[in-house]
Amino acid sequence: MGLLTITFSAIALLFWYNELVYSLPTPVPVNYKEVKPGVKIDLEQYIETEQDKPVFLHFFNPSCPCSKFNIPHFKSLVKKYGTQALFVIAVMSKDKYSAKEIRDRFDLTVPVVFDKTLADACGVYSTPQAVILNKDRTLYFRGNYNKSRYCTDKKSNYAEIAMDALVHQSPQPVFDQAALKAYGCRLPETCEK
Repeated sequence: MGLLTITFSAIALLFWYNELVYSLPTPVPVNYKEVKPGVKIDLEQYIETEQDKPVFLHFFNPSCPCSKFNIPHFKSLVKKYGTQALFVIAVMSKDKYSAKEIRDRFDLTVPVVFDKTLADACGVYSTPQAVILNKDRTLYFRGNYNKSRYCTDKKSNYAEIAMDALVHQSPQPVFDQAALKAYGCRLPETCEK
């Protein structure tokens, strides 16, 4: 009975610790340079884009638990807005993956890039993060997908709210700090450049 109690206590402690770690904001890197909405982002060096569509950049790390939980939500956004915007997966990982492996993991056929300088250009320092650029390639939204770790809170689907406003040409939403402060995993130090 004692061994069983210790085992369950250890499991509960581990679960509590993981919940605590991923509920705290990601520490801002010392050398972080903020990129404010309205700043033009040059995508030409990363990917060819259609100039008449907004671009949705999904910053993703295959080894980040938060990125893994976010996959179904990201796929639902691609399904909902895939004809109205170009979706791109930006892989931030120290491990080597091919574009095919990433597409297979998502079961999607969207472009995949592996360049950390894109994260720097957009002001991203954690995963998962959504970056939405309007048609003229200026930063429209950079932030979290949702307040909930599992993207289950419909009222705080921040990336979806931003995409919806952009594609329907509604006024740009004003978000609280939960939408704009980075939560998730730090970018790996040895991301591909």
